[in-house]
Amino acid sequence: METLELKTWSNGINKASKMALLAWEKETGIELVQINGQRRYGGPPPGWVGGPPPAGTEVYIARLPQDIYENTLIPLFERVGKLYEFRLMMTFSGLNRGFAYARYGSRQDAQSAIAAFHRFQLRQGCAIVVCWSTQKRELVVSGLGASVSQRELEATLQTVTEGIRSVTLHSSPSQKPGKLAVLKYRSHEAAALAKKALMEGNLRIGEPKMRVDWLEPQLKQKLQLCKEEPSSSCVQGGESPAVPLALTLQNVLECLNMLCWKHRLRTPLFMTKCVQVNPSGWQQFWYQVAIPGSHVPIDGFIWVSPDRQGQSEHEKAKVLAALHVLQVLGGQLK
Repeated sequence: METLELKTWSNGINKASKMALLAWEKETGIELVQINGQRRYGGPPPGWVGGPPPAGTEVYIARLPQDIYENTLIPLFERVGKLYEFRLMMTFSGLNRGFAYARYGSRQDAQSAIAAFHRFQLRQGCAIVVCWSTQKRELVVSGLGASVSQRELEATLQTVTEGIRSVTLHSSPSQKPGKLAVLKYRSHEAAALAKKALMEGNLRIGEPKMRVDWLEPQLKQKLQLCKEEPSSSCVQGGESPAVPLALTLQNVLECLNMLCWKHRLRTPLFMTKCVQVNPSGWQQFWYQVAIPGSHVPIDGFIWVSPDRQGQSEHEKAKVLAALHVLQVLGGQLK
């Protein structure tokens, strides 16, 4: 609990700005709720009609002066569009931690906020940073013992965190025979709160050296490579389950081109690169397919067998890549 001396000291910090905030809340009727180290407005705000906005509508605000609060920030960021939610990160003393998140009703409004307020001089010599929120939703818990089971871990996590979507256990690439777990949450906010709770020692499982971090792309890719490597029985049999004999690159590309033309997209461009070969001769390829007119390229990793059936390994990789693109586009263009 907070001692009387600490409470008196923290109340004395930045008193004038705190009084101005309280007066603004009273005047506007806005309610701010503080929990788990952040103070929130909205989510949804008063008068909001409909569900929450889609992904990609939140911006990250950094380099804030620590004695500036919502009475300044919310009116400023509402100049460009309606706010669905505003979250200001707080210290125990009542100062802000220098950063916040603003979630808008549309992606266009969020884009306008970045254009209007990135490098905005909030004070003389104090330019803030405004950019897209990364929306990370995955954590990695390392330092788990080899005996930890998936069921045990899931049951424990459900009691100390909220919004968890999936738990995946992996053998640790660096601490064998230990394990690590990848935790996926429903939102960035849920993941951030879970990270805070787990770092404070609320997870009673594993080893004293247990750590909780955001899942970085490099580690995610490494775990994916380990997961996708073909089994020894499949390799020893010399079979390629991935590329049916009846499929040729020309046939698959014809289907893909027809789908693209139907939806007014241009001819896909393929890039393949062999990234590793295992002792049995299987090759792993990285591929990327860019479709002019589409928003983002599609990429991934695939294994191809060392058989000799008239197709080069690059051709087989392109067949698999084209099949994956057909599947993705078929889902997006329904």
